[in-house]
Amino acid sequence: MPIAVSRRAEAVAPFLAMDVMTAAAARERSGAGVVHMEVGQPSASAPRVVIEAARRALDAGRVPYTEALGLPALRERIARHYRDRYGVSLPPERVVVTTGSSAGFILAFMSLFDAGARVAVPQPGYPAYRSILAALDLVPAPMVLRDEDRYAPTARSLRAAHAAQPLSGVLVMSPANPSGTVITPDRLAGLCAAASGLGLPFVSDEIYHGLAYGVPTATALQFDPDAIVINSFSKYHCMTGWRIGWMVVPGNLVRAIERLAQNLYISAPYLSQVAALAAFEAGEELDAVRDGYARNRAILLDAFPGLGLGRVHPADGAFYLYADVAGLTNDAAAFCRRMLDEAGVAATPGLDFDPQEGGHHVRFSFAGSEADCLEAVARLRGWLRR
Repeated sequence: MPIAVSRRAEAVAPFLAMDVMTAAAARERSGAGVVHMEVGQPSASAPRVVIEAARRALDAGRVPYTEALGLPALRERIARHYRDRYGVSLPPERVVVTTGSSAGFILAFMSLFDAGARVAVPQPGYPAYRSILAALDLVPAPMVLRDEDRYAPTARSLRAAHAAQPLSGVLVMSPANPSGTVITPDRLAGLCAAASGLGLPFVSDEIYHGLAYGVPTATALQFDPDAIVINSFSKYHCMTGWRIGWMVVPGNLVRAIERLAQNLYISAPYLSQVAALAAFEAGEELDAVRDGYARNRAILLDAFPGLGLGRVHPADGAFYLYADVAGLTNDAAAFCRRMLDEAGVAATPGLDFDPQEGGHHVRFSFAGSEADCLEAVARLRGWLRR
């Protein structure tokens, strides 16, 4: 008799972007070419100073555990980052270094909510929010994003969701995945005020900060000193595989999160923490990478209308276009399979991000090279005009 799978595991939906990546890798192993636009992974390597710092640490010979909350020097540097970039004075004791932003979400949800709690999340939105909440016996409560609101959450939509069925907390993301849409500073201030007025913990996913194109980005800490902010070195700092991120949490949560981190993973990887400390010195190199994304974005925004992909959510930041493909298909999953098989372009169906409306959306990542984006446009033009 086969061993039964737990209810928690059954509740976790597949991460379709990763499934597409697996299918694309299989196509490449067969000798066929693929333009990768399916995952949010910078094609640029980590900055030189990051690699050099990790190499020096490795040459020193000892790669130990660290304190569960992270290396004190890294926590202090992250706190200084908030002062320098946002004007927010932050004690380093409130900074928690995590194994990527993924661990940050787990720690935040486990420290804030008991089983059955309802947590508002944006829809469309990053699929792991829903899956992590479900795995922890929590209930994701979708805040449906609307065209009239520039596909960003509002204080009004938060209050309406809470009035319909009481919430225990709220999570927002800016710049957003899958769209890149930025919540304007005044709207973020309103969301923070609404959550505070309703007595709801406010979790702000800010992992795409540093990647915006002519629009201001604000941290929730500018408007709510008790906001829980989650960030990562994966995106702007080009350190996806290093699995290193951070949280900023209210002082009264620090010890609870420390206990959880001690038991769940002991500490974030030492080498990655040393490397992350150096990443703050790579601004010029990283801004050049961001400027490359801006060129890629311009290429796709110019080409997509002529391909029938012109209706996209506001792409203010990050490195995605979230395109409405209703004029081409209402089955985005099948569309993406054909696009990979017939055109060699890998992209992610919108059902990953929106179980209701995602059937006619596709997310395209432009985190690759300019040559990749030009090649993708050429392949899509030839394929869609057959």
